[in-house]
This record gives sequence, C-alpha cells and structure tokens, in this order.
Amino acid sequence: MGAEQIDRRKLAPLVIKIGGSVQSNSARLSGLAATLARARRPVVIVPGGGVFADQVREAQLAHDASDRAAHLMALLAMHQMGLLLEDMQARFVAVDTLAAIRQALDSNLVPIWLPLKLAAADATLPADWSVTSDALAARLAERLRFEAVLLIKSRCVPQGPTAAELAVEGIVDPVFGNVVDRAGLAFRIVGPGEERILADILCLAAPQTGGSTLNLRRPGGRFERSRRGVRRLAGGLGVHSRH
Repeated sequence: MGAEQIDRRKLAPLVIKIGGSVQSNSARLSGLAATLARARRPVVIVPGGGVFADQVREAQLAHDASDRAAHLMALLAMHQMGLLLEDMQARFVAVDTLAAIRQALDSNLVPIWLPLKLAAADATLPADWSVTSDALAARLAERLRFEAVLLIKSRCVPQGPTAAELAVEGIVDPVFGNVVDRAGLAFRIVGPGEERILADILCLAAPQTGGSTLNLRRPGGRFERSRRGVRRLAGGLGVHSRH
C-alpha cells in the first residue's frame, strides 16, 4: 500500500524529541522540521533547550542559583526553542496541555510541546540537571499513554544498549531509563545520516518488500503489549526486548 493510502488513524502516535545539539545545526534543523511537518503518523515534538539551556547553565554558575530555579529556567529554554520551531513550519503549533496536544493531533497538526505548565509541578521527576528533554519526552509519552518515544540526536547510536547503559555513556539522561522502564515504552535514537529511518517511521514512503527492519528498544516486561504496539507503530517494526 502506498504512503498516500495510509490511514493515520490506524497508526500509533509517537513523541519525538529534537536534541539541543541538533538545534545548533541550522541546516539539519531546517531539514528535520520540513520532514516532521510531512509526517503521516501522528507525532508530538518535544524541543531540547539548545543554546538557551546553555545560557541557563552559565547563569546558574554566575549567580549560584538553585537547581530548582535552573530547572524551571531550562523548561523555559525549551519554550524558546519550541516557539522557534513553531515558526519554521505552518503545520506546527505550540501547545502546553495534554488536551491541546490531542486537539492538535485531531486537527492533523503537529503539536510542539511547551513543558513548563505540566513539568514544573511533576513530582515524578527530579527538579535538577539529571532531567533533560530526554526524560521529559518519555514522561510526556507516558502521560499521553503513547507506546514509544523517538530521540533525534547529533550522533548515531547502535541498537542493543539499554537506556541505563546509554545513560552511563552520556547519550541519554539518567532519568530517561526510569521513565521508559516504568511506562514500558519502546524507544529509538536517530542520528545524522539516518534520514531514511526517520522517513520510514513517519510513513513518508511506501513500505519496502519484506517489511521494515527498523528496531525499537523496549525494556523488559509487558512484552505482549510491546508486540501489539510496535506492529501498530510502523507496520511491523522489530523489537529488542531487554530483560
């Protein structure tokens, strides 16, 4: 079945985080925005803080600000990047509540999540630098009852390591794995040069003969749910189940 025949109502929605380091590359960011704006799958974008978060780190050091204050400022850094992204594509719309996200998806728009309203009072997450947009994206997927989260980063990561192992290497934040495990989320990291993988996940091209060979990592447990969710996620993606 060609991409133009895909019924997006039958595709599982997905949270996609765009890393701050990606946002420093204007050409790549522009290309990603154009690709995400064409998504046939329902997607919610979570922006990293990028250069705005770097300024928060500098301000915290300069003024000896508390981690709590820096956390809130970092959430606002994500707001700034989200508003920048919203301005890049007509289909993008910045929103800050679960209801507004669902309304945007129902209207075939691509919501960009502004996290302060939901994340500032979220007692399930530490209010410090152990939480980045990685964990916030996973937490949003959990809140929305989505089954997977995709992280777009500035480096490619081989399939296999768990979220905890990736945290040790500094690829994801240390809280990301906790949320992924708790919510039973599948996850995937897409790096530079993996645009075809992203296009397949977004259902921008007709599926190849033999089905997709894409893989999503999923923590141990809830495997029956994971198999159903992944089949819906991209019409037959493979899963790494880590027990």
